[in-house]
Amino acid sequence: MLLADFVRCDIDVAPAVEADGPVRIAAWTCGDGPPLLLLHGWPQSHLMWHAVAPALAREFTVVLTDLRGYGESDAPPAGAASTGYAGYGKRAMADDQVRVMQALGHERFSLIGHDRGARVGHRLALDHAERVERLTLIDVVPTRHVLETADLALARAYFHWFLLGAPPPIPEQVLGADPEGWVRTVLRDSPLGGGVTWHPDALDAYLAAHRRPEVVAATIGDYRAALAVDLEHDRADAGRLLPMPTQVLWGADGFVGRRYDVLDVWASYAADLTGLALPGGHFVPEQSPHETLAALREHLAPLLQPI
Repeated sequence: MLLADFVRCDIDVAPAVEADGPVRIAAWTCGDGPPLLLLHGWPQSHLMWHAVAPALAREFTVVLTDLRGYGESDAPPAGAASTGYAGYGKRAMADDQVRVMQALGHERFSLIGHDRGARVGHRLALDHAERVERLTLIDVVPTRHVLETADLALARAYFHWFLLGAPPPIPEQVLGADPEGWVRTVLRDSPLGGGVTWHPDALDAYLAAHRRPEVVAATIGDYRAALAVDLEHDRADAGRLLPMPTQVLWGADGFVGRRYDVLDVWASYAADLTGLALPGGHFVPEQSPHETLAALREHLAPLLQPI
């Protein structure tokens, strides 16, 4: 059983957007030390940290969650196009995570996010900078930069952004026709997933989550929000720098590493920046867990120094 030492502690969070009722966020925690929140990417869940989180829990109080709409968390409606699909805006998703950490007694914490979780983490660190001690963002560049520099190569590599972000009913029909096949293709056969040996329990969980129609709808809402309310919020915050120590990691052989000068891009978004490329492609923590863990420990080491 993956993450067997982690204790489940689901949290019902207050509505983050007006259309929401309470949303149950599935959460797990383990360890004793400075609090550390880990946020997963798409199409995964908290289990993506299975090769990293147990080691971190020897020194930190590690909190793992499934983002709203993912894994075992609730998947509320995305809301109307007129709201920019705010139910899956990264501001709403970030507010969920702040409420989870508050409920667990962590008013201030460090955060590590991969993929969609990194985008939630970026927004959380902007909206709640006073709560974030140290920040790590894995294999992303900011959403605004992605969209404002889009070209043919980006459209081919990130085709799912524009497919899932399209108006209804096209993505619902495409993804709803074979959601498990979609996940298998992304994780095994696409350039994003090439070279990863997936733990069978984790893969089974990723597939099982997508048997829930509301998770399929949430995935679409997440990507629609990226092209709508997220971009609106990011443009409003253009020029604001993340104030906390920020680390960016990326896969040297993945699209992000090949397309972008990652540190140069993030230098316009973070005041105190470090980072490096790690072996492999997009799914860095599952493909290169030892290298990921070493980089995270180096970044988090100041939290463990005596005051």
